[in-house]
Amino acid sequence: MTRNDYISVLNNNRLENNNIWTIPITLNIDENDAEKFKEGDEIALTDEKNEIIAILNLEEKFKQDKKNEAKKVFGTLDENHPGVSHTYSLPSTILGGKIDLIKRPYSKFKEFELTPEETREIFKQKGWKTIVAFHTRNPPHKAHEFIQKAALELVDGLLIHPVIGRKKPGDFEPEVILNCYKLLVDNFYPKDKVLLSTLSTYSRHGGPKEAIFTGLVRKNYGATHFIVGRDHTGVGDYYGKYDSHKLYKEFEKELGITPIYFHGPKYCKICDWITTDKVCPHSDEQKVEISGTEIRNMIKNKQYPPKDFMRKEIAEIAFKSYGNNQSK
Repeated sequence: MTRNDYISVLNNNRLENNNIWTIPITLNIDENDAEKFKEGDEIALTDEKNEIIAILNLEEKFKQDKKNEAKKVFGTLDENHPGVSHTYSLPSTILGGKIDLIKRPYSKFKEFELTPEETREIFKQKGWKTIVAFHTRNPPHKAHEFIQKAALELVDGLLIHPVIGRKKPGDFEPEVILNCYKLLVDNFYPKDKVLLSTLSTYSRHGGPKEAIFTGLVRKNYGATHFIVGRDHTGVGDYYGKYDSHKLYKEFEKELGITPIYFHGPKYCKICDWITTDKVCPHSDEQKVEISGTEIRNMIKNKQYPPKDFMRKEIAEIAFKSYGNNQSK
């Protein structure tokens, strides 16, 4: 982003051209390195092997307003928030300008790393007119499965689109998430109605702002609908459980993708079933939230989550691989 887009996103949740956009996308660089470049330069962008993958056509250099960005995007200046901590850790000079791709970066998940052009072509070949996308950064538990299948009742196809980029300590590794979903899709979903793909970005843990961002990204991949659940893309207690629903409703008519809202779901002891507040008549005392954090802690301690919370086959895959990034 250039300066005007950056400022407009922070202040208005829109690009300068008035299109909705809620998360700044910036290229931060050390000030000493930035001094080497001037406006109009073509700058090679390289991967970890020092191979050129793109060219940045530099339009301008400007300073990042870290406190303002943290407050506007994450709603807090608390450095315990992983998004705030990451923002503060970045170099403070931003290079803005158009990027021309030369070749896609290497991915060990190339089979699943589909481009928007590729997913749209697959949807066309399958004859899907309506597609619901599901954003996730965790292995699937039964509440996720409930939501996905309930949404699939309303559309032609389901895009399961886990994020596999940079992780924070304690998160599941991409291989774990992908292997768990492969097992689930291969054995418990109609294969002609589901596409499993991956998205190489990272979780900002930005709550409502990131929820809008993740929906817009999936619109680019060809989705017509998007699942917005409880504490969508949140972390800790920084956001209300349904703050993402509220922000979606502000922009719903302009987004170009239809949100499907879910309250819960939870496991109801009386129903003995995964259900939601909308259809279950029983009190909150009779319901148990299926918490991804709680399940992650169980997996970490090699404890099987209750069978009503997660399939045993999924837990076993997670047992084998969890914790590989604890020291990273």
